[in-house]
Amino acid sequence: MVRIDGGTFRMGSDEFYPDEQPVHERTVGGFLLDRYAVTNADFARFVEATGYVTVAERPMDPADYPGVAPADLVPGAMVFTASSGPVDLRDWRQWWRWEPGAQWRHPEGPDSSIGDRMDHPVVQVAFEDASAYAAWAGKRLPTEAEHEYAARGGVDGARFAWGEEPYPAGEAQANTWIGSFPYDNRGRFGATTAPVGSYPANGYGLYDLIGNTWEWTSDYYAPRHVVPGQESVEAGPRVNLLASASAEPGSRIPRRVLKGGSYLCSPDYCLRFRPAARSPQADDTATTHIGFRCAADI
Repeated sequence: MVRIDGGTFRMGSDEFYPDEQPVHERTVGGFLLDRYAVTNADFARFVEATGYVTVAERPMDPADYPGVAPADLVPGAMVFTASSGPVDLRDWRQWWRWEPGAQWRHPEGPDSSIGDRMDHPVVQVAFEDASAYAAWAGKRLPTEAEHEYAARGGVDGARFAWGEEPYPAGEAQANTWIGSFPYDNRGRFGATTAPVGSYPANGYGLYDLIGNTWEWTSDYYAPRHVVPGQESVEAGPRVNLLASASAEPGSRIPRRVLKGGSYLCSPDYCLRFRPAARSPQADDTATTHIGFRCAADI
């Protein structure tokens, strides 16, 4: 882990997406943060030691998925699938699918494997899974403010973790989508995760806080920043991704804040490979582009 001394920084952005507003001063205390995201090898040790079963591997409760046929309620997770050409970017169903049998050992489905990806960040982990690993390791998940502060690496107020431009000198600084989303990826690793540490560390010596995978934080999501001193915001309702495919109303699932962006972030669709960027995610949903790292108190 890397020690991050506390400090005050400008959190958020007024330039991009509404939920990043308002920009405000936020103070965080000193904390420790994993230098790398938790890898498949790390998570495998946890499962071997505890026998833990992830959310994506468990039977599904019909009460959480009203309107979904019982035959469709089999364990699985969301899998990214590149389209064959340009699609309507307003419809995420063009590149996401529910895949029965997808889980952390088989991220893209039963026929896939992590055998050659043990040094990649673990994916297909829901919030409960990440929290369980952190508790086993004697750590915790970072707060949203801690993640953003750490991701900035001491570069306060810049658009990107490395400065003002997304690709300084034409070089990608993180594993993000290069090309036309969601069908043409010309990046170094293509449309998938990269081994941790494949791109330069930031000013704090931390790797992949931007790009590669979104990362869970402990904070509930709100559509705008809740400035300290104001009343807290409870987790709002969020239609579950599987249930939303049906005509019936989706279940009410708490949402957490994801930070950092992923290999699917692209300037022509999701310009969220920035420290200030954030995204809501239902606690029970695992995907091929969400991972995590742990924090700890000093």
